[in-house]
Amino acid sequence: MYPIDMFYRQAKLDPKALAVECGDDRVNYHDLYRRTQAFAAALQKLDPEAGSRVGICCYNHVDHLVAWLAVLAASKIWVPLYPKNGQSELARAVDFTDMSIVIADPETRHLVDFGTAEVVLTGEGEGNTLSKLIAAHDGAVPRVFDLPLGFTQAIKFTGGSTGVPKGVMQTYRSWNAVIAIQIRAWEMQPGDRFLAAVPITHGTSTYLLPTLATGGTIVLIDRPRPAEVLRQLATNAITTTFLPPTLIYMMLEDPGIEDMRFDALRNMVYGSAPMRSDAIARAQALFGPCIASTYGQTEAPQIATMISAQELLRADKRASVGRETVLARVGVLDQGGDEVATGDIGEIAIRGDLVMGGYWKQPEKTAEVMRKGWLLTGDLGSFDDEGFLFIKGRSKDVVITGGFNVYPVDVEAVLAQSDGVADCAVFGVPDDKWGEALHAAVQRTSGTRIDPVALIAHVRKLLGPVKTPKSIIFYDTLPRNAYGKLQKQELVDDFIAATKKENAQ
Repeated sequence: MYPIDMFYRQAKLDPKALAVECGDDRVNYHDLYRRTQAFAAALQKLDPEAGSRVGICCYNHVDHLVAWLAVLAASKIWVPLYPKNGQSELARAVDFTDMSIVIADPETRHLVDFGTAEVVLTGEGEGNTLSKLIAAHDGAVPRVFDLPLGFTQAIKFTGGSTGVPKGVMQTYRSWNAVIAIQIRAWEMQPGDRFLAAVPITHGTSTYLLPTLATGGTIVLIDRPRPAEVLRQLATNAITTTFLPPTLIYMMLEDPGIEDMRFDALRNMVYGSAPMRSDAIARAQALFGPCIASTYGQTEAPQIATMISAQELLRADKRASVGRETVLARVGVLDQGGDEVATGDIGEIAIRGDLVMGGYWKQPEKTAEVMRKGWLLTGDLGSFDDEGFLFIKGRSKDVVITGGFNVYPVDVEAVLAQSDGVADCAVFGVPDDKWGEALHAAVQRTSGTRIDPVALIAHVRKLLGPVKTPKSIIFYDTLPRNAYGKLQKQELVDDFIAATKKENAQ
């Protein structure tokens, strides 16, 4: 059984049920199925090969959902292209995966040269558009290929805006596991309403098929402000949503939240970054006993562990990411690859159907993270005696800001190419709003001056806002140990000390 089959089955069971709404646009299961089939047939007409890569560079709307489902139905590989990423990062993803087709919004078409890929635009307009192709293939049925469950369903990038990017190959098997785990974890059922408030290109995608498989409705909103998310949660009978802690923090500061009720909300799931214990308690007081969390990676999507809303009511579990889920095996390993005793800290590892098929065109990178059947996450943690996992830190040098992973090496490569920069380092500092905030330290070439505002603007232009440092601190010499290794913790400590001193004045 392929992931798309779960949507097909529900569309046949209850074709008149509401599948998706986005503003005034409402589509039932039958119509969503019909559009999906037609556009899948059109994609196969443009490129008949199974497993060819199709990029989607769109914001949240119904056409994006139709395109996404059609890519799956056409037995092609989905490559999400987040429009707010830097142009160089988007271009590398297009080039590295050799996309044959790209589906884009008119407003995102200019972001990158899609090369030889056939471009299909959403909305109305000249040339190849999604609506025209659906109309031309209405009633057509896409060819079904007999592919193994280890075949790739999606390639999602974990970083690499410079050099060779790392594309995670998520398989049919891993997607089936995600769907099954999500349905069980959140007790999804007909009539549930999932609010897709964050981009389909990211964690939201893992909730779409579970919602459609169980007869629920996907409520799409595009680039909403916190007040709009609150309004939807309070007035639109939303039962489940997935949000980064950053967005929850901003909603908690909204002046109108105290007067709102969220009676339908069962699961407000946060992920992508840890959430402060005090913020969890306040969210529980305002939203009700609905705050829950998951832990996973792109390499083992979304839900290797989960902690339910009821479990998270326990104060001693607020720092936990929960227990391993039904189709995942989670362990904490020592340096030799053996599991450590309960309470001991080691590297978190995952095995089972959730785990990726490997990195696209990078078998050597795949070998680095696989050991004895385990996927090494690079995160450090420990289990308590009830089986709850607590993350203690990250061994990988990744900053999670606003729910997005930022690899400092990507930003450092851009900074290092700038005039007057002799050395640089990018690091994350705990931040109440973003989870972690990105900052940079720069060692200037002797005798040169650098405008920090201009340097930040330069990074933003090349990499986009998520990977742009919020400040740049200048050093005569960056701190290194006797072996020449950069001491990033000193940079973090310096920044925190300077901030405290500034606030005290």
